[in-house]
Amino acid sequence: MTVKFSVTGMSCAACSAAVERAVKKVSGVTSCSVSLLTNSMQVEGGSAEEIIAAVIKAGYGAKLYEAEKEYSADEETKCLKRRLAVSAILLLPMMYFSMGHIFGADFKFYVSGLLQLLLAAAIMFVNRKFFTSGFASLARRSPNMDSLVALGSAASFIYSCAVLAKGEGHLYFDSAAMILTLITVGKTLEAHSKGRTTDALKGLAKLAPDFATVVRDGKEMRVPAAEIAAGDEFVVRAGEKFPADGIVVSGRASVDESALTGESLPVDKAEGDKLFTATLNLSGFVRVKALSVGEDTMLSKIIKLVFDAAAQKAPAAKIADRVAAVFVPSVIGIALATLCGWLLAGKDFIFALSRGISVLVISCPCALGLATPVAIMVGSGAGAKNGILFKTAASLEQTGKISIMALDKTGTLTSGEMTVSDVVSYSADFEAAAYALESRSSHPVAAAVSARLKEQNAESLPVENYEELPGNGIFALSAHGMLYAGKPSFVASKVETGGEVARDVQRLESEGKTVVLIADEKKILGLSAVSDTLKADAQSAVAELKQLGIRAVLLSGDNERAVKTAAQICGIDEFYAGLLPQDKEKIVSKLKTQGLTAMAGDGINDAPSLKAADIGIAIGKGTDVAIDSADVVLLRDSLSSLVSAVKLSRAVLRNIKQNLFWAFFYNALGIPLAAGVFSPFGLKLSPTFCAAAMSLSSFCVVANALRLNFVKINGAKSVIIKRSDKREDFLMTKTIHAEGIMCPHCEARIKQALEQLDGVKQAVVSHEKGTAVVELSKEIENGKFEAVINELGYKFISAE
Repeated sequence: MTVKFSVTGMSCAACSAAVERAVKKVSGVTSCSVSLLTNSMQVEGGSAEEIIAAVIKAGYGAKLYEAEKEYSADEETKCLKRRLAVSAILLLPMMYFSMGHIFGADFKFYVSGLLQLLLAAAIMFVNRKFFTSGFASLARRSPNMDSLVALGSAASFIYSCAVLAKGEGHLYFDSAAMILTLITVGKTLEAHSKGRTTDALKGLAKLAPDFATVVRDGKEMRVPAAEIAAGDEFVVRAGEKFPADGIVVSGRASVDESALTGESLPVDKAEGDKLFTATLNLSGFVRVKALSVGEDTMLSKIIKLVFDAAAQKAPAAKIADRVAAVFVPSVIGIALATLCGWLLAGKDFIFALSRGISVLVISCPCALGLATPVAIMVGSGAGAKNGILFKTAASLEQTGKISIMALDKTGTLTSGEMTVSDVVSYSADFEAAAYALESRSSHPVAAAVSARLKEQNAESLPVENYEELPGNGIFALSAHGMLYAGKPSFVASKVETGGEVARDVQRLESEGKTVVLIADEKKILGLSAVSDTLKADAQSAVAELKQLGIRAVLLSGDNERAVKTAAQICGIDEFYAGLLPQDKEKIVSKLKTQGLTAMAGDGINDAPSLKAADIGIAIGKGTDVAIDSADVVLLRDSLSSLVSAVKLSRAVLRNIKQNLFWAFFYNALGIPLAAGVFSPFGLKLSPTFCAAAMSLSSFCVVANALRLNFVKINGAKSVIIKRSDKREDFLMTKTIHAEGIMCPHCEARIKQALEQLDGVKQAVVSHEKGTAVVELSKEIENGKFEAVINELGYKFISAE
């Protein structure tokens, strides 16, 4: 069991590494992940009391995580602002006493020195956290960033006290105070920026209404939304938001669900439809029964999921963690070596001390520790705004690396809203047997058959011992024996299906339809043929996946003709038909040997393959089993969200690499400069400048991560083909309009014919729009398109 804790007192990556080491030593703990960004920790195994005690012993604070305080004001940021304000006020007169001679002021050495000492001591007291945390960490032999700041400031202060006691020499009280003030400036900017990384989620949390109109004893009452309980009924009028997740009891409404799914188009809701917290009723009036409230709503689960993902360690963070574990001790060693080295080289003590202090204060483990988690948090928030939920930090990072995308057909590539196109009855018992079996299944095909029979007021046979075999069919026991329903191959294993039945099955499947046979123990009672339509964005989404360098593979339990037709229309070259859930799992496992593989599906029969894939992706209206098995959940029932998830993940990966590069580059360049390696060439940095540089380094990392909020992940980009001769050619597109395109079969014929033309890279045909969008590598005359369309028996209208 995973338990979440709040951790206080951490200031850098070395702190989080120290907490992690301490907790992993606790008996029974199997894993521990500490997040510097969210100041939280997730631990598997062990006793909560022992874990908290271990964290406290390591010098930090810990307590069990309190969800209700998740979005409370950041007290640490407020405290930093107060410290900064007091430090700045004290620093101004101190700088005057320190540099007054520049302005003509003539202060006595002891007067100026004592005033500077008092002001520096006051600033050090205001910022005493650096010293209490830093020296305590040193005593525990796990130094952190505060240790570096404390050592640098204390060295300047102690040296200046010695000079003041001697009565002559240069004082460095201003350096001691300036170091603390500038570091506090950086910490304040960092804390403010870190707070902004969760703005998207805080915005989501604020979308829920404060009040609701509930119906009690037949009367409408306005109550705080927090008082609604599961089972209560409430009403929502046009312009109001839904205060809880529920199901429509009566009425109709047009609902804006963009807060959850990112989809701008409103969704019509009627009796029996589900509604979600924070969505907006644009028009209409509905009475709703509350199903989920408080932390159980979809909105709360989304927010929790994103925060939990940010609290986990992404694979890219492991490099930074390994460096952070030895970073601070190494810096202290380099500072001592710098001091001794310059003294041995014959430089005076002031020069050597200044170089040593510069090394201490320029080094920044914070940037290393924040490089990955801030990008993960902002990326997760951006995904949530667009209806894309990454369950873990690893899934957010890995999604952008996939090279193979396995797609389920029904409900994923197609709308899943099947309709019965043909019914053939061989027995008077057909309808009653079909209704008895299909009405008990949630499969889209069964739902379509059941809905058709319900419209015809069909009667149902009483059955018992009902059982469903995912990917095959269903069976149950009636008063007259066993009844079977399912795909032809399944039913054929129970009863004879030759002759007229075989001919009907072959005819309907050749038209790309899915056939369901109904049988008893002796004979076939009848069959139903259902058809499904491709999602409007299926073709464009597959095309974009190809442009992103991802190979699309179609996996389906449907018959080969139906699967082949769908694959041809969408431009998928590799497809597998007639698969059982275990067959899909085997194929996914095989694909994994060829590259990082994702599986996108929505049904119970997809759960094994979703688990088997490197990344499992559940499509919006999928079953709970599919969603639970997935690593990524797309709330929008759209394949374009699949492309958006990949684009977002790649943007996050780029951002992480930029952050890590900056963190390593800054320290790799800054430490030698501070140590005075380039001083023979006139390049040397003062401790004050080094403190300013350090204070801005982690702020830059956080600011860079915030750019992810502006990354465009929706909509196709212009396609550029890179060639070996360094030329770049843009693909041209034309939209052909034609009459007579009636079905997916028509789409497949036109697509195949157009793609045989020289210069046509790809054709995307839509019978719903009556168009064919072609991508061209060179200009083609409209006359050629007209000849192809008319030759196939359709009427060419225009091409533009």
